[in-house]
Amino acid sequence: MRPGTLLLCFSSATRCCSALDALSDAAGGALVFQSVSTDVYRNLAAEDWLHQNLQPAQEALLLWRNSPAVVIGRHQNPWQECDLRLMRERGIKLSRRKSGGGSVYHDLGNFNMTFFTSRQAYDRRRNLETVLAALKRLRPSLDVSATDRHDLLLSGAFKVSGTAAKIGRTSAYHHCTLLCRSDRTALSSALRSPYWGIRSNATPSVPATVKNLCEEDPTLTCDVVMGAVAEEYTRCHGQPNRVLLIDPDNHLTLPGVNKCAEELRSWEWVYGKTPKFSVSHCFTVDYNLSRAEVKLNMVVNRGSIESCNIEMLSDWLPAELCHQLASNLIGARFCPTETTVLASAHLRAWPRQDDELQNRQRQIPIHYVQTSDTERRGEVVQHFPDHPNPVPRVHAGLDV
Repeated sequence: MRPGTLLLCFSSATRCCSALDALSDAAGGALVFQSVSTDVYRNLAAEDWLHQNLQPAQEALLLWRNSPAVVIGRHQNPWQECDLRLMRERGIKLSRRKSGGGSVYHDLGNFNMTFFTSRQAYDRRRNLETVLAALKRLRPSLDVSATDRHDLLLSGAFKVSGTAAKIGRTSAYHHCTLLCRSDRTALSSALRSPYWGIRSNATPSVPATVKNLCEEDPTLTCDVVMGAVAEEYTRCHGQPNRVLLIDPDNHLTLPGVNKCAEELRSWEWVYGKTPKFSVSHCFTVDYNLSRAEVKLNMVVNRGSIESCNIEMLSDWLPAELCHQLASNLIGARFCPTETTVLASAHLRAWPRQDDELQNRQRQIPIHYVQTSDTERRGEVVQHFPDHPNPVPRVHAGLDV
């Protein structure tokens, strides 16, 4: 934070004060909160908590950062938006927020701003003007501007911030990221889906070329820029430059936040809220010294397989076995752990098969697992900054 900013901690051992007290003491003045957590589920829960507990007329700003994570929009398909296998290998979390918009990569090199207002006072442009004014005061030579889509561009070409929002009956919030010194290689890799053959009406992300503010000015860190935004926000609202620290890990400061965090962390929310989609995948198998084609078609609804059809030569795998295998997958979660268990159980149910027939059956789940490589548990910006031809969102076949 910048010099002169007063930090009040509502989560320390010496003073554990409820955020509700801060809201009741605000007397209508705008507030600035900063989360001390870097857990994406906890921070999204804190955001939702403030949205639910702020009075409609109470304006506030929440500043927060996350350890590596991909955050998809409420109406998006994670299989279309990101590389789930790579994310699992690198420990990058996947989360689904409650606002719309596109997918974004978070790490400690960028930070997030959530502007809370009444529905009537909701104004994305005003919020972005606050951010632009903060950057201008901080570094007058920095060329950052807002677009009609409410993105922020560096030098008129590179996206450094994008926008999403949630508008309720009486209240609303607008949130955006700001790239300071994010890992662009990880960003590009995580937000490039390798999965083909998915057809869906889910909201697609819009690819953009991005850049970090530190690439223009190496002295710009997240702490420096966050402090400038907090100072500008309080100045615009005629309030003292004061930031209230909140700890989403402490349910005493945000009563009920634990339940919300667990919901946001659950498989049912992260994957189960995916809009209905279909998967079509063709692959070849060894057959009589040549190759035979197998077609796998599925419909996935709420993260579970609603229908499954497998087409192949009947003398490669008997139709009865093929039909039974497809039937066993219906109702299963679209993830490798569950389907591998089901496929193994199916093989055990047919103990008299010869080794070759069992091997053929195993090939089908192996290819299926590659299409559904998710974890068992479960716009803003940043798409393919180093990729000249972004991958289209609806593909003709699975690249496995």
